[in-house]
Amino acid sequence: MPFADKFGSEEQEEEGMPPIDELTPLQTLFEREGDRELPLPPDLAALYGRLAFPTHPGRVHVVGNFVTTLDGIVSLNEPGHASGGDISGWSQHDQMVMGILRAVADAVVVGAGTLRSAPQHRWTAQYIYPPLAEVYQQLRTSLGKPAQPLNVIVTAHGEVNLELPVFQSGEVPVLLVTTTQGAEHLRALRLPPHVELQAIQSTGFLSARAILQAVSRACPGEVILVEGGPQLMGDFLAERVLDELFLTLAPQIAGRDNKVERLGLVMGKRFAPEAPLWGTLTSIKQAGSHLFLRYTFPTKEANR
Repeated sequence: MPFADKFGSEEQEEEGMPPIDELTPLQTLFEREGDRELPLPPDLAALYGRLAFPTHPGRVHVVGNFVTTLDGIVSLNEPGHASGGDISGWSQHDQMVMGILRAVADAVVVGAGTLRSAPQHRWTAQYIYPPLAEVYQQLRTSLGKPAQPLNVIVTAHGEVNLELPVFQSGEVPVLLVTTTQGAEHLRALRLPPHVELQAIQSTGFLSARAILQAVSRACPGEVILVEGGPQLMGDFLAERVLDELFLTLAPQIAGRDNKVERLGLVMGKRFAPEAPLWGTLTSIKQAGSHLFLRYTFPTKEANR
């Protein structure tokens, strides 16, 4: 099914969204040289351009991916309008880039809140952008990766619906990372056979470093992709374990009022003015009025 048919322009116009963008090649405005270039299939290379990642002997490379409005909102946080599609305007380019990142990732990490906002989702390249499913699979095969990335769901209390497709479909391997208390709750619900469970501490806050260690035990690899939500992203940045961020800047002003808390890129953590966290710009790509930015951040190597 063509992507434009799946997300039709008439439905978008009724909801006040812009029409579907045509999938043309991204224009590279700036890119830092160096790093190890990945062997993108010709179709993806024509659309995206060069994609390279640094190598870290002995540890994984941790990447974040988000889309935000011009006024810094990543989720409208309203029923039926909590997804990234509402932020990007259902941009094909944004979903194409997301597909590339999932295609190169060994594992995709999301919080339970992200799962609740997208209950039918599976965190694979094919799911987010079906028209390039075969090309994404070619990329994974060329990199020597299994058919699908490990889908990692982080939940402190074990409050997830095990009847959702990500758990029941068998399409993806799943790791639930939780506390001892959360694990007891989940085991009582009877886990599907392809879902692994790791309790990384007894109760309370789940450390980003401990999450990474759990993922590495379940799925040794080179690239871990973090797709949020904002609380989880804040934890990874606060513990200095996020190597870089792919950030799509959508040409939308969403606004805020006192009725609904609209979420920003980071929630639950404060950096400035006491300890501002500055990124280094490494790439700018453009599709129409959308910008695709890439920043690296300082990390701490210990316990990675």
